[in-house]
Amino acid sequence: MAELFTPFNLVGLLLKNRIVLSPMCMYSATPDGQITDWHRVHYPTRAVGGVGLIVVEATAVESRGRITERDLGIWSDRQIEGLSEIVRLVHGFGAKIGIQLAHAGRKSQVSEPIVAPSELPFNPEAAPPHSLTANEIRGIVQAFGEGARRAREAGFDLVEIHAAHGYLINEFLSPLANKREDEYGGSLVNRFRLLGEVISEVRRYWSGALFVRLSAEEYAEGGNHIEEGIEIARMLKDLAIDLVDVSSGGVVEVPLEDYPGYQVGFSEQIKQRAEIPTGAVGLITDARQAEGILLQKQADLIFLGRELLRHPYWPLDAAKCLEADIPWPSQYERAKS
Repeated sequence: MAELFTPFNLVGLLLKNRIVLSPMCMYSATPDGQITDWHRVHYPTRAVGGVGLIVVEATAVESRGRITERDLGIWSDRQIEGLSEIVRLVHGFGAKIGIQLAHAGRKSQVSEPIVAPSELPFNPEAAPPHSLTANEIRGIVQAFGEGARRAREAGFDLVEIHAAHGYLINEFLSPLANKREDEYGGSLVNRFRLLGEVISEVRRYWSGALFVRLSAEEYAEGGNHIEEGIEIARMLKDLAIDLVDVSSGGVVEVPLEDYPGYQVGFSEQIKQRAEIPTGAVGLITDARQAEGILLQKQADLIFLGRELLRHPYWPLDAAKCLEADIPWPSQYERAKS
């Protein structure tokens, strides 16, 4: 059997294969953060297509933590019912499902006041954020914990904490956005403090598999680079994080030359040097490319983004390419040969 289609067992969570739908914002929620028919179709379709795990898009733990007014939310118990409907549908088509808990920080575009570690706007056109007090930080930590509770009540299999792409937790991690002089700023240990507190609070409510999405490289002078990414991953391992979903960029605007698999090397270094399971993401499009990443032990899971937007049934084609005999939905079996 091809490695891409071997099961993966993670703290009691058994994935039928190594293919993951990467969390991607759909900007299709109602103004109060509820699911719509788009979500009812989008996520189950990828389950029918054969992915092993779906990670629902960045879902805000506070209303002001949305990227846009059309982001999903998990800040209210009223949102549990809709999210549980997505879970039921995805489970019904044979996939596991997680949710990414997020706070946009200074990159939020909502009408509410935006917050950040320091009063530094994301770019010259962005609104200046309010610098969070220590007491306000505690409130956000608690919001992540409540989000984890709601994820549990909705029936999700996995939680991922969004600490990448220049959103709030990444802003605290990065010296480019964090100029604080208190216990949340300065050294890497201090800049990690918010993420560590969020993990501890989430663990009060969530005992299952827990991922963190990390920007392992910020591509800018004075920012975090892969060495800092490895050190952060080691701290995550010490906190019993089960897998690092390795991405990059987003904390500041910099020119970026992307190419197929351009982030896989970061995943490989974190996996090998921090000795923690990783997921690789970033212009992975070809079945043989994905298989090679796993065989070379550059990652444990393959996160697909745009490719699964273009081809919801990519896993079925990948199995044919790799000569892996996997079950198809019975309704589609006539197309298997």
